[in-house]
Amino acid sequence: MAKEVSMEEKLWKSCNKLRGSVEPAEYKHVVLGLIFLKYAGDRFIQQQEKLKAKGQEKFMDKPEFYSKDNVFYLPEKARWNYIMDNAKQEDISIILDTAFSDIEKSNKKLRGALPSNYYTRVGLETNKLASLLDVINSIDTTKDNEQDVIGRVYEYFLSQFAIKEGKGKGEFYTPKSIVNLIAEIIEPYDGTIYDPCCGSGGMFVQSLKFIESHQGNTKNISVYGQELTGTTRKLALMNLAIRGISADLGEKAADTFANDQHKEKRFDYIMANPPFNLSDWREENELVNDYRWNGFEVPPTGNANYAWILHMLSKLSENGTAGFILSNGSLNSSGVEYNIRKKLIENGVVEAIMVLPMKLFYSTNISVSLWVLNKNKLQRTVEKNDKTKNYRNRKNEVIFFDLRNMGSPIHKKFIELTKEDRDKVVETIHNWQTDKFDTEYENIPEFCYSATVEEIREKDYELSPSQYIEFIDKDENINFDEEMTRLSKELGELLKVEEESTKKLLKIMKELDYEIQL
Repeated sequence: MAKEVSMEEKLWKSCNKLRGSVEPAEYKHVVLGLIFLKYAGDRFIQQQEKLKAKGQEKFMDKPEFYSKDNVFYLPEKARWNYIMDNAKQEDISIILDTAFSDIEKSNKKLRGALPSNYYTRVGLETNKLASLLDVINSIDTTKDNEQDVIGRVYEYFLSQFAIKEGKGKGEFYTPKSIVNLIAEIIEPYDGTIYDPCCGSGGMFVQSLKFIESHQGNTKNISVYGQELTGTTRKLALMNLAIRGISADLGEKAADTFANDQHKEKRFDYIMANPPFNLSDWREENELVNDYRWNGFEVPPTGNANYAWILHMLSKLSENGTAGFILSNGSLNSSGVEYNIRKKLIENGVVEAIMVLPMKLFYSTNISVSLWVLNKNKLQRTVEKNDKTKNYRNRKNEVIFFDLRNMGSPIHKKFIELTKEDRDKVVETIHNWQTDKFDTEYENIPEFCYSATVEEIREKDYELSPSQYIEFIDKDENINFDEEMTRLSKELGELLKVEEESTKKLLKIMKELDYEIQL
């Protein structure tokens, strides 16, 4: 029986055929802008039908009767049916740019979010753009709430573009199994959440999905972020708008270090996936006395890893928690970074360090680490989503995890952390944090270990989990004579196959009147 192909896969397959007319890095902006336009058009028509049903036809051209229900008001030439009626016209690119511009003018919360003046600039051929519009038009929004359907498509396309663009090009998207793990660990049920390098907004989307899946109230969360790249910031704003998420991403796209868009704010939760090992993030004489390094040495110019750590630490409220990804080099680096790491540990703000499996990210195949910082590791009782948690004092402890043996294959060459994987990690760390520690937590070889600050001092402030977690010698019971005999036999067979292949190749080349000198 043939495998059923999902709606998202069908759309991707259709749209992928249209590649070649624009650069691959641009293609996601073309497609995702149209997906947003389709979403806005569907919601607009739905709202019109509601107004008609209430006998309020006279209000159908009043923007406030759309915005009150979180629906974007669309001027006539920005509506999806108008776009499709003109999809095969030679000026369709101009029609699209005008539509986005008109939507921005009619909806203040979308100012600067849409790809205005974009489609004429990229110069996509009319017939290909028309075909693409036909594909987007095929999205069936009648079976589910269309916000879920279009949101799913948007997320799927983001992940596929990240995969296709590969190393160095996937920074706009963090795989959702990693985002889910961070959200499940820090539990952002209420308060403020911040991402200093928010990419396409995936951290926010998955955080609110986490709240909804645990019967929480998303209205109790306020979202803040910042993004350096203008086009990626637009992706984030559209991504959030599709889901009805109101977010403050600052006034513009800007460098988080050089132009902090939320300088005076402190946040209850931080989730981030900063660029790995970012170099030349400041000039030698810049940001030397910055408030974010308060009490610490100035992070080196050659690598921004510890600049990100101190930036996020400075942004946490008095009970704030941060979960973020860094390269493994940050666990045992030397020089100024060593001094900063030592002080972080002695100050008792490092909660957990987890080394993650390889091949989780679309932009790199290296193993990376997940850090959890906590400004308040003292004993206290907290209400989280109508449940009481009794946290114990763990100021002088850090929990280490090695997750390199976890994960299941996806997309042929990548893996993801399954729900079962995440549940095991989350249950373990939450038991470790709370009054369940004495009865339900234990150090597990090759998985987790609770280390004291004294033990970390003895390891000279190394934070590599392998320095603390017990590893079992799986070779101790192996019969090496038997293994070497088996391997020798296999090697002999491989060499025979190679010899036969070589003979055949030499024969073919000789028949072609070419001699290979060995």
